[in-house]
Amino acid sequence: MKNKKIIALMGGIAVVLGYFVYQNMHPAKPAPVKQKSAVHAAQELHYAPNAPQLAYLKIQNLTEVPEPATEPLAARIAYDENVTARVSAPIAGRVMKLGAQPGDKVVAGQPLLWLDSPDFGSAASDLGKAEADARQKELAYARAKTLYDGEVLARKDMELAETDFKQSRAELQRARLRMANLNYGNNGVVNEQFALRTPISGIVAERQVNPGMEVRPDSPLPLFVVTDPAHVWAMIDLPERDLGKIHTGQMITVEVDAYPGIMFQGRVASVGEALDPASRRIQVRCELPNPNRQLKPEMYARVTLLADGSRKVVRVLNSALLTTGLYYFVFVEKSPGVLVKRRVNVSLQGREFSIVKDGLQSGDRVVTSGALLLNSELSSGE
Repeated sequence: MKNKKIIALMGGIAVVLGYFVYQNMHPAKPAPVKQKSAVHAAQELHYAPNAPQLAYLKIQNLTEVPEPATEPLAARIAYDENVTARVSAPIAGRVMKLGAQPGDKVVAGQPLLWLDSPDFGSAASDLGKAEADARQKELAYARAKTLYDGEVLARKDMELAETDFKQSRAELQRARLRMANLNYGNNGVVNEQFALRTPISGIVAERQVNPGMEVRPDSPLPLFVVTDPAHVWAMIDLPERDLGKIHTGQMITVEVDAYPGIMFQGRVASVGEALDPASRRIQVRCELPNPNRQLKPEMYARVTLLADGSRKVVRVLNSALLTTGLYYFVFVEKSPGVLVKRRVNVSLQGREFSIVKDGLQSGDRVVTSGALLLNSELSSGE
């Protein structure tokens, strides 16, 4: 019995010694410490220069723009009708040859096409006949007047010759006006080849005719559109509520989808006198210089009416704005890797941009892409 107790005691000692030996050979590993990607200080985020989060951010410098009077208004670009001619044929005929193609530069009086026109031949023939008849009647009247002065011819015959002469002069004037209406410029050569000429200099913008086509003067569409593309109009359908914010001569800015970020300058040329009863809108015409010919007729545009005065404001992309309750916030880069959340006062919000009245200034670097991720990380660290 005594030997069994000794054996049990020795076994317990062996177990205890084995545990301590195992602990010395396999020490316990410390619990891993969670590494934070950014250090939070109040409303700031601090990142290391090589932090991966910075690769997902897009930061832009802010610039000042003229203060707008309204939100951007839908508009379309149109021809400047003061420097545009829609050329149609004043006479019927068949197109024999084209003298200009779309995009060609033309000068006033240059032929755009040639027509084979029997009506033109008849008009030219009438002019020749009227000229010959007028010469004959003029000579007859001169002879009659000489005989009358010599008391050889009766007064009635002299008056008859004078009447015939005046009628022939009237017919000649009619024939000349008819040819002038046709822009006749063939130096008196009578044929049926009529040249359709452009009345102004510019660029051929459209052509609605092909060789061999029969044309008529009552065609609903012009054969050619010639314009000066350096000048265009912006046509606005202005809502009735904004009528009090616009006046003739007011400056505007125009943006189109084809050139994002580029603002074209112009001015209000005229405001309509009556509203459309169906849409309750009034048409406004704005003049735009277009020296680089970037704006094309029928483009859709966004026109912003500028407030009077020289006050400048800051414009930011809507993607930079964060909304919390009734307030707006943005993330501003104070220095490389240091981003601060700042409250701003938005005075006007459009489809793509918003006008910030307070809280930002020109030159600030604002996060325009990735602001939601920064806000989420800032919230998780609070």
